[in-house]
Amino acid sequence: MSTEHTTWVGGAQSVTHTGGGNIHVSLAAAAHDPRKPVFRQLPEDQLRWLRRVLVAPVNLGRVRTTLEETGTVILDGPPGSGRTATARVLLREHHRRVGAFRELLPDDQGELLLSDPSLVDPGDRLLLDLSGAEAGPWLTARRDLPALRRTVHERRAHLVVVMPHDGVLEPDLQHYRVEIAPPAFPLEVLRRHLRAHGMPNEQFLRDDVTVDEFLSERRPMREIGDFADRIRRARESAGPGEEFSAWCAAAKRARAGRRVEVADRVTGLLEASQRALMIAVAMLHGAHADVVHRAAALLLSTVGSPEEETPLLQRKDLAQRLSEIAARSGPDCRVRFTELDYDSAVRAHFWDHMPDLRPHLGTWVARVVESNDPHLVPDVRDGLVARLAGEYLRTGRADALAALAEGWGAQGAGTARSEAAVQALTCGLADPVHGREFRERVYQWCAYRRLTGAFAQVLVQVCADVLALTHPDHALIRLHHLARRERGTAHALRALCDLAAGSRRLRRRLLDRLARGDLGPADLAIFPHLSDPALLTDRSVTTRALIDEEGVRRALVACWSATLTDAVSRPERERTALRTAIQRWLHWAAEGAGDRGEVLLDLLVDAADRCGEHRGSAFAVLYASARRAEWTVPSRGARSTHMTDLLLQKIGAAQGLCPGAPSASAGGRRS
Repeated sequence: MSTEHTTWVGGAQSVTHTGGGNIHVSLAAAAHDPRKPVFRQLPEDQLRWLRRVLVAPVNLGRVRTTLEETGTVILDGPPGSGRTATARVLLREHHRRVGAFRELLPDDQGELLLSDPSLVDPGDRLLLDLSGAEAGPWLTARRDLPALRRTVHERRAHLVVVMPHDGVLEPDLQHYRVEIAPPAFPLEVLRRHLRAHGMPNEQFLRDDVTVDEFLSERRPMREIGDFADRIRRARESAGPGEEFSAWCAAAKRARAGRRVEVADRVTGLLEASQRALMIAVAMLHGAHADVVHRAAALLLSTVGSPEEETPLLQRKDLAQRLSEIAARSGPDCRVRFTELDYDSAVRAHFWDHMPDLRPHLGTWVARVVESNDPHLVPDVRDGLVARLAGEYLRTGRADALAALAEGWGAQGAGTARSEAAVQALTCGLADPVHGREFRERVYQWCAYRRLTGAFAQVLVQVCADVLALTHPDHALIRLHHLARRERGTAHALRALCDLAAGSRRLRRRLLDRLARGDLGPADLAIFPHLSDPALLTDRSVTTRALIDEEGVRRALVACWSATLTDAVSRPERERTALRTAIQRWLHWAAEGAGDRGEVLLDLLVDAADRCGEHRGSAFAVLYASARRAEWTVPSRGARSTHMTDLLLQKIGAAQGLCPGAPSASAGGRRS
């Protein structure tokens, strides 16, 4: 069983055991190396957005020159100067065909392990954001920075370190330190954001008293961006004839908060139907009127309110009912409150002041997402779930949100509920406060919980489509646990292999993880999917193939040895999969591996040589597979026959029966 490091700097969290049986702690070190570094992938769309809105801070030219000339820059500057955005944009400018854009993260104990060479692949662009680090982590990082810099230089990568403002820095690192300052004209920052939001120039280039008042105080870059976004949303929800000054005024009012205003209005709404409609609008803000109307009726039935007895034609129409709660339906039939951010204030009010309503809201959301309404499109469903999740997270009820998602994804859940479970967990994982807790909870589910088929698939989707985008190393480990445990399906296995296939680093890590584990039947079933010789010998993105790395060769030998030992102890009829895997290696050695073909043979022979009492049988299987491979290789050429002869020679040398054939995989010999 393995423990997992998450990406939040905090206290360690121990493994909990939720099933029957014993925990054999001795397997922990083998299943997962706790000193492996942790990474966060940086999404390309966010990087593009940052590039569009970034206004050059003071001293950007020197930052750029230092990074280009040395491969490293240590970025300093006051909080709010745009340090992290600048770091991301600079690294994106160095995009190359090889390497990845990743953020280095501390583990649970706050350790960064920057001296580990496996952190850096050729061409990587690495961000180390320590802008908020305390003295201890910053001291550790400074100690290991020279080793990290050396690896970055050797592998033609780039590194940007965002240091704590006014933090201590050794003299030998001062050369790489550059301090930036906020842009000289904050109005240009606001206008750049508005332009990126698609607002016409003739609108935001006007002078405006609200904007002048907002920018009269020194603002962090993030606050300016948030204010621009409020102006954008005010424009989208504005009534006919409203222009820039009205949007800015609405943004200002929204920024001040509306909790008191909402509380006063709710006090005047005495009918259950009015409050139900108000909640429905807040939770489905911007949805079609039909969806909102139906959702309000579902909420009344969910909480057990009696049906209205007034004859249908004597009831208030929807327009009148919306006006009573300060909402309206626009020309597109989409319902919104008339004031910006009124919806979030309504959600917070009912959640905070009617706690008995909370469990009913979870049931109600599940009923709404299952509705067969043509206007209930995926974006509306996801928005509804995200708003409910937001209230759980805002009030620190992450455990209750996780339980709700698990219930939605339980056995027999329909597609809509399963998708809602994925969305709820996505919100939890993305939350800056509770994300670490959700990553740990997903790990516990994947590694230890007895899962139903439906919820297991929810976890596969969450790991493959959500976690892999931001924390690929965590996704790899969780998918590995799911692949080990799944029965009757191969969803987790396919997702695991797809994730590893897209990254040399992840494939290397997974091979190492298999080799360090107990290599039971589940891992032996996974290994053939990872041992594609074409990917192992590929040098299209770098001059060094994975198979050239000593650690990868060691892991391959261990996995092949366990595979051969397991197979030769079985009846002949159960060895088909093994022969197929061996023949794939031999075909590639003969026709596709080029000068790495002989390395593949050496690894197979080394693996068979370590099979203990099954050593002789393993050699026999290798040779028999090679003879069959001669007849199945597409070209059936002399190269295949030569490889079989060479394999036989190497087997003989390993058994001491003939002079040794030269090894292409041993250190100090041909590479």
